[in-house]
Amino acid sequence: MKLTSQSPCRVDMAGGTLDIWPIHLYHENAMTVNFAVDRYTRCTIETRDDSKLILRSRDQKLEETFDSLEALKAAPKYRLPLLAWILRFFQPPMGLEIEVNSEAPAGAGISGSSSLMITCGQAFNKLLGRGYSLEKLRETVQNIESQIIRVPTGPQDYYPAMYGGVGCLEFSPAGITRIGLPVDLADFESRIVLAYTGVPRNSGINNWEVMKAHIDGDKKVHRNFDKIAAIAIAMRGAVEKSDWAETGRLLREEWAHRRRNIPTITTPLIDRLIAVTAKAGALGGKVCGAGGGGCVFFLVEPDAQTRVGDLIRKEGAEVLDVKVAPKGVTVKVTR
Repeated sequence: MKLTSQSPCRVDMAGGTLDIWPIHLYHENAMTVNFAVDRYTRCTIETRDDSKLILRSRDQKLEETFDSLEALKAAPKYRLPLLAWILRFFQPPMGLEIEVNSEAPAGAGISGSSSLMITCGQAFNKLLGRGYSLEKLRETVQNIESQIIRVPTGPQDYYPAMYGGVGCLEFSPAGITRIGLPVDLADFESRIVLAYTGVPRNSGINNWEVMKAHIDGDKKVHRNFDKIAAIAIAMRGAVEKSDWAETGRLLREEWAHRRRNIPTITTPLIDRLIAVTAKAGALGGKVCGAGGGGCVFFLVEPDAQTRVGDLIRKEGAEVLDVKVAPKGVTVKVTR
């Protein structure tokens, strides 16, 4: 049997870090706003007649082989921990050859790892007939990813991979509600620019550091997240109305408050990009994910995409050609 699966990555527009439990419980009507982009993670699984597990990553150019699941579980460390920990959980009763690939650049902050968790998790869900709903799968792979990175993870990174499109997540003591936002995708796509500035210095620890400060009672951080929560609510309304001028203003405001929480979220290059593009038709910009490098999202006037892109390249960053991915994870099975 052979399975192929894929899911999109995401760009977060507002409300990041609020999704990490229990932060959202301390801010009224907390939500996040994001959209899926057509940078995909992919997984191919082929069953074998023996017990061997062959793991391969095309984008990382890494491979490792285990004689059996027991040998994998006994290994002291892994070259491909994401695949190894998923296998530890799903415990397939047969040998497998697994190949994955990610179109997200290293450390891009567009949730390549979370997308890959959904991509691989849904493939194993189908292969082994576990019957997990998408929501249960999300809960499962989110917990597995936390086991790997050893810090809490937030659910917003998984939902664009699950459903695609533009959406928001509402958080309450009762749980999470995902709402798709009606957007003219062609119009929206004419207004987005995504720049890649390079691998971040601090990777995913920024969110953990600011989360610790929040829980430790840092009043300044709490006030900033009150503002970020209010901005996310307003952002949802602006996107629903296609009020792009207001969306751009809210992006600028969100970025200003996020920088106050932790200065290492930005870099000199990111600061330059946001400054120079503002004079060329960018309505607003912010770092994707935990920052410290990675990707920067810009909302621009429709006639400014090329101009803004040229300035980004001139400053030494890469422009990623992206559109909104309208669909989430898919799995194809061949026998």
